Amino acid sequence: MTSKGIPRAWSVQDIPDQTGRVALVTGANSGTGLEAAKALAGRGAHVILACRRLERALGAEQAIFSAHPGASLERVELDLGSLDSVGEAARTVLKRHGRLDLLINNAGVMIPPYGRTSEGFELQFGTNHLGHFALTGHLLPLLQATPGSRVVTMSSGVHRVGRIRFEDLHFARGYRAWAAYAQSKIANLMFTFELQRRLARAGSGTLAVAAHPGWSRTELQRHATRNPVMRFLMAAFAPFFSQDAAQGALPLLRAAVDPEAEGSAYYGPAQYSELVGPPVRVQPGVRARDEEVQARLWRVSERLTRVAYPV
Repeated sequence: MTSKGIPRAWSVQDIPDQTGRVALVTGANSGTGLEAAKALAGRGAHVILACRRLERALGAEQAIFSAHPGASLERVELDLGSLDSVGEAARTVLKRHGRLDLLINNAGVMIPPYGRTSEGFELQFGTNHLGHFALTGHLLPLLQATPGSRVVTMSSGVHRVGRIRFEDLHFARGYRAWAAYAQSKIANLMFTFELQRRLARAGSGTLAVAAHPGWSRTELQRHATRNPVMRFLMAAFAPFFSQDAAQGALPLLRAAVDPEAEGSAYYGPAQYSELVGPPVRVQPGVRARDEEVQARLWRVSERLTRVAYPV
């Protein structure tokens, strides 16, 4: 903290040297994922760009090379809306690498029209939560074999109005895009907390940490602009209460590399109700801390993905 009580502006310059470390970033082709991948590569990490389309991963690779000509990068095709694709991507990583220091579960979709994944899950819950749940489960043995490894999952401030609709997880009884998004984001947090509890119980050195980007101007919000009211509100308030993707990636990066981070820590922007500002540790909503719901969600997620965790 500064003398005026304002948090110190943690930045990419605070990222420790990452030479020799391997980081996988989902959704690394744009937005906060691209910025996180760029920052880690700039500090020496070998970064796996895990993207739904390899041609978009190539574009990200070129952007990172422009900023850091000596970056160490590779591309992996990963469609979080297909458990087959998730399994294949994990097998590729396990085959190529003997360590994985950082798994950054960043990718997501936000308030799209109603859709379902390959397995029939509601698109946001299936992509944002179940896809990452499956990916983490497949890669966890490699993470646990890597000293100091972390699983970092991106949530959202919207999680505070979310709840897990066990009675209708996939919105078969009527779709509400914002409610589905909020469900997926509280699921991301609950997954982090339950994973950390299981890791600690197993005596594992791997940490599970979470973050949210505040109001970050990325293409994730493209569906919101279809609504004229939302388009007006975003245009009116974005100049004052939003930040660019590079700033929005900082909570994710701090969760990934801050030596003082603890398991189950949650990072977000410091100012204006966590919309903008330097990344600091923030508090999750009350519902996200319900351990009974966390455990139930875990059991349901294992059943739906057919991925059993080794912890």
